[in-house]
Amino acid sequence: HVPAGVHFVPAHPLAGTEQSGPTSGFAELFDNRWCLLTPEGADEAETAKLRQFWEGLGSNVDVMEPDHHDLVLAVTSHTPHLIAYTIVGTAFDFEQQIQNDVIRFSASGFRDFTRIAASDPVMWRDVFLNNSDAVLEMLGRFNEDLAYLQRAIRWSEADKLEDLFSRTRAIRSRIRDIGQLD
Repeated sequence: HVPAGVHFVPAHPLAGTEQSGPTSGFAELFDNRWCLLTPEGADEAETAKLRQFWEGLGSNVDVMEPDHHDLVLAVTSHTPHLIAYTIVGTAFDFEQQIQNDVIRFSASGFRDFTRIAASDPVMWRDVFLNNSDAVLEMLGRFNEDLAYLQRAIRWSEADKLEDLFSRTRAIRSRIRDIGQLD
């Protein structure tokens, strides 16, 4: 569907906030943020130009195979958004039963979820529908891990909980160490 002389090189900047639209941009939006190129079959010279463009905006650029990109983003972006939408939706339904206490006593973890869940619903609907295979793969893994945690809580297996929490805490440190936290 691409006309002759036009080059299509897919790029996915991993930057932004829960705000959307042109007025939500800011000068430092792409500084030290990743932009992934998935140029499978694209012209190499045009891919190099696009890399230079994103680097000029301050992005770190990497190249990935499209299927690998979809799996990586399913776990690092898409599934977290789906979980945030789900937990905030659960809280909304629950909040209706207990008046305003869920909103009034929102702790920092829940507030973090509400920030993510404030993202553009139409965009995320389309992301989930267009990347369904990778999202469903990650949701399956997540459900398995959640079942493991449910059993550990039910059987008071403190060592299993602490082990997981320690391993996952280290991920935050690694993200911070490579400069990907604000």
